[in-house]
Amino acid sequence: MKLLRCLHKDRIWNGTLDAEDGQTFTVLQSGDQGTGITPKVMLRDAAPVLREDGSIQLGEPVGSVPLDQVRILAPCVPSKAVCIGLNYRDHARELGLPLPAAPVVFLKPSTSLLDPDGTIQYPDLSHRVDYEAELVVVIGRTARHVKPEAATAHILGYTCGNDVTARDLQPKDGQWTVAKSFDTFMPLGPWIATDLDPAHLEIRAIHNGRVVQHSNTFNLIFGVCDLVAYLSSIMTLLPGDVIMTGTPSGIGPMQRGDRIAIEIEGIGRLENTVG
Repeated sequence: MKLLRCLHKDRIWNGTLDAEDGQTFTVLQSGDQGTGITPKVMLRDAAPVLREDGSIQLGEPVGSVPLDQVRILAPCVPSKAVCIGLNYRDHARELGLPLPAAPVVFLKPSTSLLDPDGTIQYPDLSHRVDYEAELVVVIGRTARHVKPEAATAHILGYTCGNDVTARDLQPKDGQWTVAKSFDTFMPLGPWIATDLDPAHLEIRAIHNGRVVQHSNTFNLIFGVCDLVAYLSSIMTLLPGDVIMTGTPSGIGPMQRGDRIAIEIEGIGRLENTVG
């Protein structure tokens, strides 16, 4: 199932992505992707709720509209984004660094959130802004001191993310707040995929039509359930909060006017322009 937020006729709606026959399906971007099926959004009157048993309670349907008649928004509005650095084995090799013994954690503010197709603003303070493709965990139920084996019952689903970074402002002392926190530096979307195994997913970044990052989540050093357990032992994770799980090798700079897309198997495609 694909859960989304969208703007339709000057109102923000929650919804599910549906085919004409009512069956949810996967698309990478607006259009039928050669399937012959017209993507539609079932608008719903309330946000989805993750029950204690892990099932999802959806709002009541109020109507269906074609996907190209809505503007897709970031699929959640987190109170915080908890981010993991150096969490892919191939990225550690790329940087010539040893594997971390514990997750490297930093935060992005909620004000860095950006919608799909939104414009990443190149800040005047920076001369190098990088893309970082990431699998993003969306929390669905308050998590505090959660055991790894119980983590999935607190996860609503997964989306694509871009941990945009002002690389020249990222000091080597590990204090990354300035480099990671500019407005528009957290594109998320296009929707939340549920019923997904995050352990073996292809992940790619496409910069101006060229694949620049390509890996698989089996290269994660710390997996999703371990991250939920570790982070929830430190801070309470609230519904709508996100965990950005780290980026694989191949990070690089973007220029004004560039297009950057993040694709993750089973989820879809998040695309933005640099402005």
